[in-house]
Amino acid sequence: MNKVILMGRLTRDPEVRYSQGANPVAIARYSLAVNRTFKREGEPDADFINIVSFGKPGEFAGKYFKKGQMVAITGRIQIRTYDDQDGKRQYFTEVIAEEQHFAESKASFENNRQTTPAPSGDSAEGFMPIDNSFDDEDDLPF
Repeated sequence: MNKVILMGRLTRDPEVRYSQGANPVAIARYSLAVNRTFKREGEPDADFINIVSFGKPGEFAGKYFKKGQMVAITGRIQIRTYDDQDGKRQYFTEVIAEEQHFAESKASFENNRQTTPAPSGDSAEGFMPIDNSFDDEDDLPF
């Protein structure tokens, strides 16, 4: 099974291009900054994951998704390879979006965009920290 579920903020506006051929298909490319649950000193706080969306969902992403928005994606991981000019093999890992959803209201996004300075540090995604201090399963709150 190859299934990915991600929620994060768009790092840039989606870039939409159309395939060549008799029936051009929209191809949207964008990336998400997804906060890491556990952070070690000296390591990044987030992962930046490339997303590709095809067809109508690609057109939707290009029209409505904007840099900084919180979105949720479900899809599958795909790895592409090609040989560069030096003959060296290059690998790209992407998530092919099967579903895309807004993860915050438009009003919330607009308010955050106008009132929040550029993210720096611990809570760049707007998440609250989770208490991970439970030592055994009997202490879990659910």
